[in-house]
Amino acid sequence: MIALTIAQLTHAVRGDAVLAGGATADTVVSGAVDTDSRLIQPGGIFVAKPGEETDGHRFVDAAVANGAVVAIVERIVDSAVTQIVVPSAVDALADLARHVVAAVRDRGALRIVGITGSNGKTTTKNLLARILEDEGETVSPKASFNNEVGAPLTMLRVTDGTRFLVSEFGASAPGEIARLAGLVEPDLGIVLMVGMAHAGGFGGIEATFAAKSELVRALRPGGLAVLNADDARVAAMAPIAAEQGVSVRWFGRGQGAQVRADDVVVEASGTSCVVTADGESLPLRLRVLGEHHVMNALAAIAAATALGVSLAACITRLETVELAERWRMQPMGSERVRIINDAYNASPDSMAAALRTLAQITGPEERTVAVLGAMSELGEHAEEEHDRVGLLAVRLGIKRIVVVGSDARRMYLEAVAQGSWDAEAVFFATDDEAYDYLLTELRDGDRVLVKSSNSARLRFLGDRLGESFS
Repeated sequence: MIALTIAQLTHAVRGDAVLAGGATADTVVSGAVDTDSRLIQPGGIFVAKPGEETDGHRFVDAAVANGAVVAIVERIVDSAVTQIVVPSAVDALADLARHVVAAVRDRGALRIVGITGSNGKTTTKNLLARILEDEGETVSPKASFNNEVGAPLTMLRVTDGTRFLVSEFGASAPGEIARLAGLVEPDLGIVLMVGMAHAGGFGGIEATFAAKSELVRALRPGGLAVLNADDARVAAMAPIAAEQGVSVRWFGRGQGAQVRADDVVVEASGTSCVVTADGESLPLRLRVLGEHHVMNALAAIAAATALGVSLAACITRLETVELAERWRMQPMGSERVRIINDAYNASPDSMAAALRTLAQITGPEERTVAVLGAMSELGEHAEEEHDRVGLLAVRLGIKRIVVVGSDARRMYLEAVAQGSWDAEAVFFATDDEAYDYLLTELRDGDRVLVKSSNSARLRFLGDRLGESFS
């Protein structure tokens, strides 16, 4: 974090300071900010955030032991550290992020990019950060730090030398993206797609559209919206951009996109295509597995070229990326039995994309195996969407469909109803049962997809299979 006096810090979070240990209002602090006492380093600032299962106030002493010099608290605790008392630790974190980013922006050449969409945010964030980091100091979220805590913590990592801040904005309810993006007013906003992910929380697809469009509304006047021309709902955000005084840059597979991909070829080793950006065309060989990641790469290229990076530099840097993120289309196992662990998140769109990738990369002498778990946060659409996945798996000709967990059982029932009944589709209540079955069922030449939402925890099953068949 940038250097602030305790007085400035207290003002930024709208709190009251209780000084300790010889500190004064003019004492300067510049350490990293965190809500996890275990991650605090010397000179750091600990935010004692109450949680559902525990309370950060219990860990102030642990944070001090690790070097915290200031604790932001909702109530005074018995600890020998300067404390700034605020009504809400989460709101204070947001206020501090807003203050720090504004100060850096005012003093330098900081450019801010926001990313949202029902799928692909983390992959696109990582691809864009890889492109921009060779241009100058770039701050981007660790893992999927995209909520009311993770997003401000990322913002607070900026320094006076930071040239690019890439923020990922997730949401499970209306207003969350507006609140997070409003902290920094991005110069550029990427909207990837509007799908069924989190539709249960939003109340339907139209509410999801409204939520994702909050990023476009939060852009600075004169900013740029990078929109998916192939997604009708995202394309419908162009009038919103015009109302906000924001330009639009299109990416997609169609000829009308300013940044597009042609001649897409999907293989087990990656995906190749020809990328055209503003009339210039170059070949791209992505090592990240899956045709759907071409769109994420196009979004990253559209943003980076708008920020002044050449298409050639974008291509060169993207081709160094081997893995988008752990548990996202992560190749594991061996050439004998290849495991694709894509069980960090799942929605109807990403489930379909992963299944299609499995079918595309499996040769005629190889066997497709899909290990599938539940998709979360679909609300009233859950039963229908799980049915669709079972149907798609059968229509794609997946040879073995292994469904795990009671919440996913409808996938199995639909697969059986569609004709996959002669041991082609099986159901297990637990991942341990599925693991034992797969250890004896998998054979040389199998290509295995493990796909579910995070809550189903099949990513750990994928890890176990990857290790067993390595």
